[in-house]
Amino acid sequence: MPVARTAPIAAFTVLVVLLAVLAGTAGLSPGGWVAGLACGLVVCGALAHALHRSGTRTLGPANSVTLSRAMLVGAVAALTVAPQDGTAPVAPLATIAGVALALDWVDGQVARRTGSSSALGARFDMEIDSLLVLLLAAYVARSSGGWVLAIGLMRYAFLAASWALPWMRAELPPRQWRKVVAATQGIVLLVAACGVLPATLTTVLLAASLTVLVESFGRDTRWLWRHRAAVRSVQARPAWARSAQARPGAVGSTQVRPGWAESGGARPAEARPAAAERPTIRVEPLTAADPLASRPLATATATAEHR
Repeated sequence: MPVARTAPIAAFTVLVVLLAVLAGTAGLSPGGWVAGLACGLVVCGALAHALHRSGTRTLGPANSVTLSRAMLVGAVAALTVAPQDGTAPVAPLATIAGVALALDWVDGQVARRTGSSSALGARFDMEIDSLLVLLLAAYVARSSGGWVLAIGLMRYAFLAASWALPWMRAELPPRQWRKVVAATQGIVLLVAACGVLPATLTTVLLAASLTVLVESFGRDTRWLWRHRAAVRSVQARPAWARSAQARPGAVGSTQVRPGWAESGGARPAEARPAAAERPTIRVEPLTAADPLASRPLATATATAEHR
């Protein structure tokens, strides 16, 4: 059986063992078991389905790290549900969440060093990041207020909006500030979960984190709105025109040519129109001024750099 098919099964088995260890040490309520197992089943099932659809036969080193991190997130989900005595265990939750956040940096480095980056891996990494931030936000919301949940729900609100508004599905240009904001959310929530800072300072940090997150998403939404016309024009073009490789006149394009041209022969006389009948055709190469070159095409995925 291919490794890509057995990896989710093995990962789920590891999660069950991890939950058993946590149940014997930190203590897990029945709800904690349900939350952890459900998280593992959904993640492993979605990954197996995605691997099957993409035809991937090997998981790859970077995706293996992300899958390990996903099982840690399953343990965080179990710990987020209060155990039998009603008190959520801070130490194991903070430790496991801290390792999961650190592995977020590791899988990116592994992907770049091994050349195993892929669209599937990027989406898998993004979903695990988003789930971890949501769980941490739910945990911190108990002590700091329900408004903290907005930090974890922001990305899902953006995704839901993209389902209803096609112009929000366009690919966003790279932006370093977006990466900084995304990395900050998990760190701030982890610090708040540990309870090492005074309550007032924790509230200020959480509010600042939410503020920059709203600003970052707002800037991306504004950019998508300003470029919505380009997305509509691309969606209205025929299929061959949506690909830069099949667009006539595009730099590096593969154009359909008649048989005599493919064979390198001379153009038959009967194929050449008379001088008076020959239209004047001006072919200009695709430049940066062309809206289809300077604006990204519509995609099915929202930004992958927000949590």
